[in-house]
Amino acid sequence: MINNTLSLFQLCDSNFPNGAFSQSFGLETYIQIDIVHDADSFLEWLEVYVKEQLTHADGLAVRLVYEALEEDDLDTVWELDRLLRVQNLARESREGTQRMGDGMLHIATSIYESDLLKMYRNRVRDKRAFGHPAIVFAIAGYHLQVDKETTISYYLYSTIVGLVQNAVRAIPLGQTTGQKIIHSFQAQLQEATNKIMQLDETELGVVSPGLELSQMQHERVGIRIFSS
Repeated sequence: MINNTLSLFQLCDSNFPNGAFSQSFGLETYIQIDIVHDADSFLEWLEVYVKEQLTHADGLAVRLVYEALEEDDLDTVWELDRLLRVQNLARESREGTQRMGDGMLHIATSIYESDLLKMYRNRVRDKRAFGHPAIVFAIAGYHLQVDKETTISYYLYSTIVGLVQNAVRAIPLGQTTGQKIIHSFQAQLQEATNKIMQLDETELGVVSPGLELSQMQHERVGIRIFSS
């Protein structure tokens, strides 16, 4: 189990080539209008993002996919793939997430001997699914027999690490400051995991309008270094 857990943690590496380094999911909009401009204001944005979007979208999806796999209910997995796509209203974030999912799926199928991952990749290739990193991660966690809560926690952690690294470049912040933010956020990630374990499936996609608007407005910011 230890080796399997470490194997899943490989997907959390900030250098994992899934394209997350090019996505800010609306953060850059807040930087452009000077709402986020230092470590404290970024931490405030990150807290809202985790509580209002990551928890109710990707995080809850990881749990629901994992539970569907436990019940051998693949139809629910494919439906969650569709819901994650159509509920993501911002075009850039929707397309960026799909690219991340495709990149993660491509690498995951090459390092894990999982028929489920191969099936998912074939569905994406045949345009019967869109591809989403949360679903890829959940399938990998299930395949490796990493427990559900750990799989959720790792996914949240991987997302936070990516966003912090992007904030280090964009605000900018020092690398030491970035690492301090990641360290200080551990308790909140555990709280988010606990909340995800209690959410009803009908709460999938409950997202803060302000975050969605910032992701839509990113298409029109003057100078940018991110795709979303």
